[in-house]
Amino acid sequence: MSTILITGATSGLGRYVAFELARSGHVVLAHGRDPGRTEQLVEELRTEGDAEGYVADLASLTQVRELGAHVAGAHPDLDVLINNAGVGAGPPGAGRELSADGHELRLAVNYLAPVVLTRALLPVLRANTPARVVNVGSAGQEFLDFDDVEFRRGYDGFAAYRRAKFALAAHTFALAEELTDTGVAVNVLHPATFMDTAMVREGGVAPWNTVADGAPGVLALATQDLGTGMYFEGTSPSRAHEGTYDPEVRKRLAAVTDQLLAL
Repeated sequence: MSTILITGATSGLGRYVAFELARSGHVVLAHGRDPGRTEQLVEELRTEGDAEGYVADLASLTQVRELGAHVAGAHPDLDVLINNAGVGAGPPGAGRELSADGHELRLAVNYLAPVVLTRALLPVLRANTPARVVNVGSAGQEFLDFDDVEFRRGYDGFAAYRRAKFALAAHTFALAEELTDTGVAVNVLHPATFMDTAMVREGGVAPWNTVADGAPGVLALATQDLGTGMYFEGTSPSRAHEGTYDPEVRKRLAAVTDQLLAL
């Protein structure tokens, strides 16, 4: 059985997956942003299995780093990280929002936070191979504008979301390559389209799928050896945006990511 950290576990897909993992006998480290909701979730999870709660606002990179340090310190046996937490497009017509560090919010939470958390936990994951990193992405991917990474011009919430998910996929493939032969698998998936979550409803979209439809892909990648450096739609291997496979794009993304994280 694995020790699994899942971010964004208090609602939606994350909550569903957390319960499935706890019922299957895994140790579930459930992350949430709200202390009360996280505590409530852990109480419920403990009726099914072994669980612990961790609170952090992923819009603050300081809190992301602290989360990584806390988990690594308390659980040197961690062998799976599920980067599930995300911010959707926002309500229709909503303007550009900033994270605690002044980054465009969707880029910060959907891309920078998983990058920072994964980096913080890699030493532990590498010590517990075979280990897995599962990045919950989206089929909605749009080429990142390297001249306007923070999306200051012509902002649109859906486009911001898609750009962050493009970056996450490209980063996944680069990291998987970097970790070849280390025993740490890194994959990204689109769980299901427009699941019935608060994020989707806030965006003014009528849900197409349930969170139960999105769970099998996440669970499979978290608990089975399905290779590394792959993009899945549900449980099926698929193809991400072609730009995510371009070595030049990945190089530019790595450079711009380092710049953003150094600010």
